[in-house]
Amino acid sequence: MTNSDIADIFKAYADLSELHGENPFKIKSFANASFRIDKIADPLEGKTLQELENVEGIGKSIALKLVQIFETNTFPELLQLIEATPEGVRQIMRIKGIGPKKVAIIWKEMQIESIGELLYACKENRLAQYKGFGLKTQEAIIKQIEFMFASAGQFHYAKIYPSAIDLLTQLERFESVEHASFSGEFYRKMETISCVEMIVGTMDPLFFAEEFESFFEFPYSENSFKMEEFTFKILVCNANEFAYHLFQFGSSQLHAEKVLQRIGSDRKNYENEKEIYEAANMSYVHPEMREDRGEIERAIAHALPVLIEYTDLKGPLHNHSTYSDGIHTIETMADFCVKQGYEYLGMADHSKSAFYANGLSEERVAQQLVEIAKLNQKYAGKFKIFSGIESDILYDGNLDYDNSILQEFDYVVASVHSVLKMTEDKAMSRLIKAIENPYTTILGHPTGRLLLMREGYPINHHKIIDACAANGVILELNANPYRLDIDWRYLDYAINKGVMISINPDAHEVEGFYDMFFGTEVARKGGLTKEMCLNAQDVSFLDTYFKKKKP
Repeated sequence: MTNSDIADIFKAYADLSELHGENPFKIKSFANASFRIDKIADPLEGKTLQELENVEGIGKSIALKLVQIFETNTFPELLQLIEATPEGVRQIMRIKGIGPKKVAIIWKEMQIESIGELLYACKENRLAQYKGFGLKTQEAIIKQIEFMFASAGQFHYAKIYPSAIDLLTQLERFESVEHASFSGEFYRKMETISCVEMIVGTMDPLFFAEEFESFFEFPYSENSFKMEEFTFKILVCNANEFAYHLFQFGSSQLHAEKVLQRIGSDRKNYENEKEIYEAANMSYVHPEMREDRGEIERAIAHALPVLIEYTDLKGPLHNHSTYSDGIHTIETMADFCVKQGYEYLGMADHSKSAFYANGLSEERVAQQLVEIAKLNQKYAGKFKIFSGIESDILYDGNLDYDNSILQEFDYVVASVHSVLKMTEDKAMSRLIKAIENPYTTILGHPTGRLLLMREGYPINHHKIIDACAANGVILELNANPYRLDIDWRYLDYAINKGVMISINPDAHEVEGFYDMFFGTEVARKGGLTKEMCLNAQDVSFLDTYFKKKKP
């Protein structure tokens, strides 16, 4: 159990306590504990009661609750509140934008106990009649509910990845299995997954079923089954036809149909997928690109790009340290990068407008620049730390530091963090003004979306990319699995316009650097190459690029 998991449990207790009108001091105590625990770098699970009490910010009562959580994944008071709260009300609490006090009104005054009832009440304009809501809140809740319904049964690729890899590893060990692979959405590395599809090639399907049931201890069928919270499907086929079925079900329907039409035969006994493309007189198309978005024509012309690899990355840019809301110091992050074999680290802590994230005042900017300079002396000739900032794009499109401060940084990531509810016209004027700022080096998470949780503000991607091309601004592909923003579907347009992409982890701790793996996975879907990725270039390239970009 991670510290974040523990923090979520305490947050749930604080919210449910507020919903039921319990002691406000107790609510605050657990809410504060949730916040502090989420920021602790050292894992708490496995520590004794005495060791927990000695952790800064954790008192005896919280330590006792932690011990109960380690033993049972919960604690009695939380279970009591869960039992006292209808499941539908708990689901309503997951809607962004309405806190426990408003949920209490919905539940206790409006007698609504499900998301469906709430949506119906909003459609009838009943919610807006209650004090503290209003039409804007009602409209926002409608959008959130409709988004939740559309996203039901979906999971982030990164969340499902470890379980999927583990299952494939187990299947490959079966005596009956000659070939095994992912298929469907997971094989194509979609950013969100509804089901992990797999294909097994065997010469003895009955033996496979026996092995499966013996290992997993539940009946095997070719229909879907659940493990943990995820849905899996396994297609069993003759081992001789494995490559054919892998191609067929590992590609989007239109992609598979167009390739097979070029072959014009019923042959199924291919050795591998590459043979299928050779039979169609095409270049091999990697699974992640098989979406019928122009890759067919490029494969016929043998003009597919050489896709970027995770190992091509030379360092992480856009990261947060203890100077703002990160968990680790700059030195800790730099030492970690050195051990990983990276050439550089780019720091981009929050700027002064992000007060909620301990954004840097002008005085603290100066302190950080001095520390980075000292660390660069320590790593001289071996590794470099670039001094950057994630500068907030204000509502009028300006960045939140004067030019005299912005010019002190090696580079600037410009991002929107506040007033996310905008019309397309407002979002476009705000972003384009920031892009035209001569100090903007990288446009951070361009739409502000949170996959499966929050739609991004509306923008015209092509016009944003055109503006980046005209102003020499790099586009961020924020690799946080909840963001993956810019959407991969626009990478091809950006590349054709000569706009480089930076796969940025937005890391708030050293473990966050690993998110660049998922950023690379989705970047490959958009056809990104090593040459068009900023942080796949060496330190001298970045040095030169950043200096040329500054006015």
